[in-house]
Amino acid sequence: MPIDWPRFADIVYSHQRFVLTSHIRPDCDALGSELGMAGVLESLGKDVRIVNGQSTPPNLLFIDPRGRLEAIGVNVQPADLADREVLMVLDTSAWAQLGPMADVVRGTAAKKVVLDHHVSSDDLGAEMFKNTAAEATGRLVLQAADQLGVALTPEIATPLFAAIATDTGWFRFNSTTGDTMRFAGRLLDAGAKPVEIYRSLYEQDTLARLRLIGLALERAQMEIGGRLIHTAILQVDFRKTGAVPSDTEDIVNMTLQVAGAEVALMLVELATGGVKISFRSRNQAVDCSKLAELFQGGGHKAAAGATIFQPMPVAQAQVLDAVRAAMK
Repeated sequence: MPIDWPRFADIVYSHQRFVLTSHIRPDCDALGSELGMAGVLESLGKDVRIVNGQSTPPNLLFIDPRGRLEAIGVNVQPADLADREVLMVLDTSAWAQLGPMADVVRGTAAKKVVLDHHVSSDDLGAEMFKNTAAEATGRLVLQAADQLGVALTPEIATPLFAAIATDTGWFRFNSTTGDTMRFAGRLLDAGAKPVEIYRSLYEQDTLARLRLIGLALERAQMEIGGRLIHTAILQVDFRKTGAVPSDTEDIVNMTLQVAGAEVALMLVELATGGVKISFRSRNQAVDCSKLAELFQGGGHKAAAGATIFQPMPVAQAQVLDAVRAAMK
C-alpha cells in the first residue's frame, strides 16, 4: 500500500509538540531518520524532542553534532514527555525493538504515528505510514519533507544521506534503485558530504574493535558445503579486547564476504543476559525477516535481527537449527 502522505501532512500541520523515537541498538537509518525528521518538523516551527530507549553508540555520535539525541531513563524521564502531542516511531514497528521506550509508547496520551520500511510489524496502536519497498526509512523522511514543502538544508540532508547510504550497504545492496541514486544526489546538492560521512563511519576504528573482529573471524565456521557461515562473540571477548557492544556493527557482513557463503549468522552474548542474533542472506530462498520472526525479531529479507533470552549454547543451537532448516 502506498503511504497516505496527505494524511501524514494533516497530522503534522495540526499538532505542535512532537517526540521522535526509534529502535534500540540504533543504526544510521534509525538515528539519521530521527534527526532528519526533527529538522523537517522544526522547519515548520514545531517543538521536537528525540528520545530513544538507549544512548547513542559512541561510533555514531558524529551524526548528532548538536547533541539532540536523548535516552529515556538517562537524561529524560517519561513524565518529561507528558506534554507531547504526537509520538512518532521511525524505522521500526516492533514492540521488542523499542526497549525501555515501549512503556512510554504504551502509556502515552499522544497520538502515535509509525514511519517505517520494515516488513515485520506489531500493533503499536499507531497510525501506520509504511512502505516496505523503500530502501531506508531515511528515504521516507525525504519524501515527507517534499510533501510538507520543506526545503532541504545541510542539517537535514547529512543524516538522511547517512541513513540511505548505510541501509543500502553504501549503494551496493539489491534494494538500490535508480531512484535511490536520485534521492542521494538531491541530498548531496543540499549539502551532504559523502567523504566526511564515510570517514566518520568506516575510518574511525579503535584497536579494540580490530581485535574483536579478529576473534569473531577466527571463530567463524562454515556448514552446508560452505553455503552457511556463522560466528559468535562472547562477553569474555569484550573484556579481553576492551571493545564495546557497538563495535560488533557490520562484522556479520564481513563473514558473508567469504566465497560461496549464501547465509551468514552472528550471535552476540549480551551483558544484560540473552543473545543478539544478526541474520544476513544473499540466497533468494532464505528470508532473514522470517527467520528473525521465529525469535520475536524482524527486519528485511536480506538482513534481520532478534534477541533470544537464553544462554549462548541454547540460543546457538536453536538458531542454527532454524537456519539449516530454511536452507534445505
